[in-house]
Amino acid sequence: MDFERASGVLLHPTSFPSRFGIGDLGQGAYEFVDFLAKSKQKLWQILPLGPTGYEHSPYTMNFSAFAGNPLMISLEKLAEEGLLKAEELQPLTGDDIQSDQVNFARVIPHKTQYLQQAFETFRSQPIPPEFEQFCQEQAVWLEDYVLFMVIHEQFPEQMWNEWEYDLRHRNPDALKAKAEECKDRVFYHKFLQFKFFEQWKQLRSYANERDIKIIGDVSIYVCENSADVWAHPEIFKLNPETLKPTYIAGVPPDYFSATGQLWGNPVYDWEKLKETEYAWWIERFRATLEYVDLVRIDHFRGFEAYWQVPFGETTALSGEWVEAPGEDFFETLRNKLGYLPVLAEDLGIITPEVEALRDQFGFPGMKILLFAFSEGADHPYLPHNFPRNCLVYTGTHDNDTTLGWWEKAGETEKANVAFYLGYDSPEDIPSITWGLMRLALSSVANQAIIPLQDILSLDNRARMNDPSVIPGNWRWRYAESSMLTEGLCEQLRQLTEGYNR
Repeated sequence: MDFERASGVLLHPTSFPSRFGIGDLGQGAYEFVDFLAKSKQKLWQILPLGPTGYEHSPYTMNFSAFAGNPLMISLEKLAEEGLLKAEELQPLTGDDIQSDQVNFARVIPHKTQYLQQAFETFRSQPIPPEFEQFCQEQAVWLEDYVLFMVIHEQFPEQMWNEWEYDLRHRNPDALKAKAEECKDRVFYHKFLQFKFFEQWKQLRSYANERDIKIIGDVSIYVCENSADVWAHPEIFKLNPETLKPTYIAGVPPDYFSATGQLWGNPVYDWEKLKETEYAWWIERFRATLEYVDLVRIDHFRGFEAYWQVPFGETTALSGEWVEAPGEDFFETLRNKLGYLPVLAEDLGIITPEVEALRDQFGFPGMKILLFAFSEGADHPYLPHNFPRNCLVYTGTHDNDTTLGWWEKAGETEKANVAFYLGYDSPEDIPSITWGLMRLALSSVANQAIIPLQDILSLDNRARMNDPSVIPGNWRWRYAESSMLTEGLCEQLRQLTEGYNR
């Protein structure tokens, strides 16, 4: 299906400025939405919102595909409703705290102490009916998730498939006994989810009231050490005795890595999923569409065929492609949910079969300008080759920033850019970031998405993720809302209105 002509900005909530070392759903978020509205943007794209573990990847190290990340809860909003005392909130400071980087080792204990205080106040008061309603409505995932987190807290060095036998095999009596033993911590984690989604709902309403739609992100895979795999081991390819994966996900060698990417996530048993009419996936999409307006499917090609690598391999080279029931899955999803506001991340090794699946359901694919200038005029990411039903990006969270890419680009690539933008030489281009932004917004693509780093003309120190390395990603944030100046807003608004977005 075709979407309206529009433009927007890619920014994850952890990248907002705040006093507590990590972006949250408070003042910085609302000031960002105001910037979007003033500059006439209609879209805000985020990354997955779930609670993260090791190295904090929202794609591969996520404790739940349904839950929200408590680190995004605004402490100041909790203070506004009386759960904390505003005068007692201390900003996160120190020599190791950088204004443009999240220091998770410092942020987590600092924010957790306040979240615990807010919970103690909450539980001392009459429990609002909205809390009970939330717990009932979200019970399909919430009960498993909070118990998973409670046990994970008790055994933080263990994967769930290393827990004692009755817990890892989900003996009902053992689960009931553990929930009763840890009922205070179960209550605490339910409180965190209640507050996260309450604050997110308020922020989404604020954006929607200003004609801004939020693009959420569904990562195709989930983390092995997650509530999802623990609660539903039957839909993954696991060893029935050890409950460890028999195969893990990744991709073969590509632009990012000569040995492929080994993500480590367990792959799905699609035959078992099909027997349930994809019940878990249906619930996942239904839950996601409760808090976003559009859904970008990360690694869309995995629904047509996926790369599975035997567990224990150290690279993705020995993997194999396995066919997935994409057509039947999306037909079922459409029959269950109706309208599917889906956008397809169709980057990487894309076959005619993947393109046919995407086009059969009318899902827009993605075009990346940073990849467009290394080859000839027939490159599919050059704007004159675009279909209307697609999304164009300067780059995504996985790429260099535009300025960082330009600093590393070769002479031929730079010459191609200059020619395409209508300049005699690369030195004549006044701003590469705004040059490619203009190219994106002027294209026929129905939707254009620009990372905030490019709007701010930042170099690779502001890169969000480098898929070729694990440590140090997912940390960038902008230091102050004042960086979103009136001049910047006006410049973006003029481009947006000038190209009818």
